[in-house]
Amino acid sequence: MNTTLTALFPFLRWFPMSAGTLRADVVAGITVALVLVPQSMAYALLAGLPVVYGLYAALLPVVIGALFGNFNLLHTGPVVMLSLMSAAAIAPFALSGSDEFIALSILLALMVGVLRLLMGAFKLGGIVNLVSHPVLVGFTNAAAIIIGLSQLRFIMNMPNPGTGSFVGDVTALLQRADQAYLPAVVFAVGTGLVMWMLFRWLPKMPAVLLAVVIGTGLSAAIGFERVDKPAVERVADAQVRGMIDAFAGANQEGKTLSAEVKERRGALARAEAADAPETALETLRAEIHVLEVRIDHLKKENNARRLEIHAQPLVQVQAADGPLYYHRDRLPAGAAAQEGAWRFQSLKDGKVTLAAGGDVVGTIPAGLPEFKAPTLEWNIMLALLPAAFVMALIGFMEATAVSKALAAKSRQRIDTNKELVGQGLANIVGAFFQSYVVSGSFSRSAVAGRAGAKTGLFAVVSALVVLVVLLFLTPYLYHLPQAVLAMIVMMAVFGLIRISPLVHAWKVQRSDVLAGLTTFVATLAFAPDIANGILIGMGLTAALFLLRTMKPRTAVLGRKADGTMGGIDANDLEPLGRQFVAMRFDRSLNYLNVAAFEDTVLEVLARYPEARGILVIGSGINEIDASGEDKVRELAQSLKQQGVVLMFSSLKAQVADVFERAGLIELLGPDKVFPSKEVAVEQARRRFDLAPA
Repeated sequence: MNTTLTALFPFLRWFPMSAGTLRADVVAGITVALVLVPQSMAYALLAGLPVVYGLYAALLPVVIGALFGNFNLLHTGPVVMLSLMSAAAIAPFALSGSDEFIALSILLALMVGVLRLLMGAFKLGGIVNLVSHPVLVGFTNAAAIIIGLSQLRFIMNMPNPGTGSFVGDVTALLQRADQAYLPAVVFAVGTGLVMWMLFRWLPKMPAVLLAVVIGTGLSAAIGFERVDKPAVERVADAQVRGMIDAFAGANQEGKTLSAEVKERRGALARAEAADAPETALETLRAEIHVLEVRIDHLKKENNARRLEIHAQPLVQVQAADGPLYYHRDRLPAGAAAQEGAWRFQSLKDGKVTLAAGGDVVGTIPAGLPEFKAPTLEWNIMLALLPAAFVMALIGFMEATAVSKALAAKSRQRIDTNKELVGQGLANIVGAFFQSYVVSGSFSRSAVAGRAGAKTGLFAVVSALVVLVVLLFLTPYLYHLPQAVLAMIVMMAVFGLIRISPLVHAWKVQRSDVLAGLTTFVATLAFAPDIANGILIGMGLTAALFLLRTMKPRTAVLGRKADGTMGGIDANDLEPLGRQFVAMRFDRSLNYLNVAAFEDTVLEVLARYPEARGILVIGSGINEIDASGEDKVRELAQSLKQQGVVLMFSSLKAQVADVFERAGLIELLGPDKVFPSKEVAVEQARRRFDLAPA
């Protein structure tokens, strides 16, 4: 097949396809879809979106990722890590679940897609090496804990505390554990047990799907959801009504201020385009900042107020014109309350949502996502850019790790740049069809491998199943408890926690483990802005690498009992000679460590003042730059004035070429540069130890 065509259209490599391959892919696709449908809904909730957006993300992006990706078994779609990161990135700009929040989530998907596409187009697949393995493990462990515990509110059937910090949210929930809705907790625990038993004893069964089917059926049978939406005036308890009115007032103020921020951002963009004076621009920026701080304060204030209202158990009292709601402990004299405690959920259009049961998925819009171009808001895009970059990087690292792990079994070669293009296109196309950020999924790709998938057609088949669900089956998902989806997420992410890689890394390079642990702590501390955690880890890894480069390992050599050479301090040896010293330098000689090289040579001379020659065994010097060459030249001339000869041995070809081109061999003397360390040591001994002084 034409290689140019397959480069442009990677899916052509699937063909020709035998009947056996087609059958295997169809079976694998249906099997993966049984995991994909419930997973995508659960991950959408984690991203702060209605569940239908998870199904949208499991449709076209899956197909595009399969058609234009490089690895046949990689399944693209919603993933747990990026779902949390998406929610955290958008949270400062919009209220979770709002129309603006949804629009920004889709915009973020477009940004991540463009970044990945550019990385692939410019052959930057190697950028994944910016994150060391211990840093990635530290980040993943912290993110898994954050994601898992973020599901507590769904399991407890509580409002989102929205304190602005991970620790604050968890603390607020645990302090109100007595308000948890027991049936929701039972559903969550039951889901966990069912999935655990199926994973352990019936691993081929679609555990996630069965948990969803059982949970949905039981929820519908027992009437798990009990919701009423009375007008605010029907809340007759004066104290609770006052709290709701304050909540409504803060909500309205927040909407007004948000509109003002949008207006001022537009004015700022117009002013920048018109080259307005800097003072005018700074004034607009300051006004926007003040408004945003006020909006953030109102959000946190109302989040706390929502929890306080939720803590007030209301009961129904029948009146002539319908039910009224009073606090359970403040009933009017002689009033007869109906059974059940109603708790505040939300307020919209003058109506209060009260619940006496558990939260369910509810109505899922049927039909396919419409084509709609994301709204480009340049100021917000600039603010989202750091998070988009980290998400592009982390998502691709996850996809690459999945691909390489599975490819090792099938012996398929992975082209990371082509995979970047496929992942980028999946996000870009998805963003025009209401999808949030997607990436390669480890769990679904592994399922595909176990199910016998042969080509990327299996992913297309899984997307067709999602299509059927969107068109015909959404009404059957109405009663699915959110506690069930929360437990699905929790079990998925807790399986990501790994300690053994850090223990192993401790034996290899302890500074790397320090970077990993720092990333872990920073990610927890910055949550929900977890992107900051990995940026700190990347920065610390780079700093530690520079420190190691600036302070390379060196050693004065002696002869071991078996005849090999080793460091005299580490092995308690005598130097190789009496009037010459052999030392090893284990790092490329460049501008970062030329000072360390010079210091080491001078320290050796100070330690052995009688030495008349210093032999540098350069087998560990992989390259030398202009600064390194200049330092060797300067040091050789300085030592010569002191009556000390500088010699080199075992230089690699590329380093020896630099010595030749720069004239260092001529400066040192051809008899001062040796092909091997044994020859060099023998010549140095004859010259300095055996020759007459």
